[in-house]
Amino acid sequence: MDSPWPMLSHDSVHSGRSQYSTENNPGTELWQIHGESAGEVWSSAVIDKNGTIYFGTLGSDSGLYAMNPNGTVKWKYRASALIWSTPAIAEDGTIYFGTWGSSRDSSFLALYPNGKLKWSYASANSNSPNIGVDGTIYYGGDNGFIYALNPNGTTKWYYHTGYDVMGCPAIGSDGTIYVGSGDCYLYAMYPNGTLRWRFLTGSYIKGSASIAPDGTIYVPSFDDYLYALNPDGTLRWKAYTGASIAGAGVALGADGTIYIGTEQLRAFYPNGTLKWCTDVQGSVYATVPAVSADGTIYVDADGALVAVNPDGTVKWRSTISNEQSHSSPCIGPNDRVYVGSRYRDYGYLHAFGPGVPKKIEVLEPIQGHLYFFNHNLGRTLRNKTIVIGSVTIKVKVYSPEDLIKVSFSTDYFLVSVTSPPYEWTMNQSYGTKLLLKDTIAAVAYYKGGCSWTEAIPMVYFHLF
Repeated sequence: MDSPWPMLSHDSVHSGRSQYSTENNPGTELWQIHGESAGEVWSSAVIDKNGTIYFGTLGSDSGLYAMNPNGTVKWKYRASALIWSTPAIAEDGTIYFGTWGSSRDSSFLALYPNGKLKWSYASANSNSPNIGVDGTIYYGGDNGFIYALNPNGTTKWYYHTGYDVMGCPAIGSDGTIYVGSGDCYLYAMYPNGTLRWRFLTGSYIKGSASIAPDGTIYVPSFDDYLYALNPDGTLRWKAYTGASIAGAGVALGADGTIYIGTEQLRAFYPNGTLKWCTDVQGSVYATVPAVSADGTIYVDADGALVAVNPDGTVKWRSTISNEQSHSSPCIGPNDRVYVGSRYRDYGYLHAFGPGVPKKIEVLEPIQGHLYFFNHNLGRTLRNKTIVIGSVTIKVKVYSPEDLIKVSFSTDYFLVSVTSPPYEWTMNQSYGTKLLLKDTIAAVAYYKGGCSWTEAIPMVYFHLF
């Protein structure tokens, strides 16, 4: 599809490279959205030709979301099972994605661009799909099968490998389908579903292959190596990657540089020699880098979106979660970058780029300070926020013209404030104990569905 980012790793060869520049992206988080209830975001986002952003969620709020670029919800399709994988968008706008659940609930689905169900195909737990030039949909299942479906949802063919197929198939210019299996082989399939060749690596293949313009196939393996294969299935070279490549893949720069993340971000020349290695202050686990037209590389490293210059220096880093994420970045128009995260029981989609954010900042209490009956007595010894008696929680909100309300909550209470000043005073006992150790969430809710959460861990004593 002629769109900014129609599938995992951008295109059918999995280049991970966008046609859009992000030169003017300052690392500002513009908005974030989470589901109505628990729903982690392991899915990577995709973008259609109209700019609509799609992503899936897990948990009791499992579903596929369609978002406008301003952070408002366009529609949501509620799924009967979990959406782990990344959707793919066909030329006519149809959205394809698979679900994970029981044998009764798991299926592969096609939605119209308006969010209505087009068809459903009974399937094993399904991973990220790819789409051929003739409209054939290819994907792998946890039952070890590679599936090929016609655009109308009927079976074209299927092929059984030796173990589960976790990665997204890559499609070469001649129509050859390349997909790895947990049996340690990379399979090359003819478009009619017969085996062309297979190549044995040193361990599981959980990630996706990528194809260079000269036909070289790059495949990551759990044996700590990246393999470069010729189109006939022979080994060209293999390079040490520092750690196991778990469910990830590579991105290809315009000059042929190969980017891959493990415990660090590495860049390789097309001949397999190391170009540079950069510490991005976190593991790039089970995610794929994305490269913008200006050469900036984006990775999700231990709950932070990191922008890296083509020479390997870090451009900026923004923390989005305190937990390991599994969502790969995607790049859209207007210097935008989107990435998913998981935080406690929630998942978020985050939008980064230039502009005015929809967010909230906690001004009081200050992290690591002691408060006695609403008076700030300064820093504590162990950087813990301690409140004795009372404290007024004060926040700063952005884009107030679109704000609906601000809520303050813990496991024991929920208070909503709908007009300025957006603040609330804790001055009584909550729960049944004198000592409350909890995290207070301050949440700003905006028109259209997006929200912003800031957490305040504190120890609270009430004397009366």
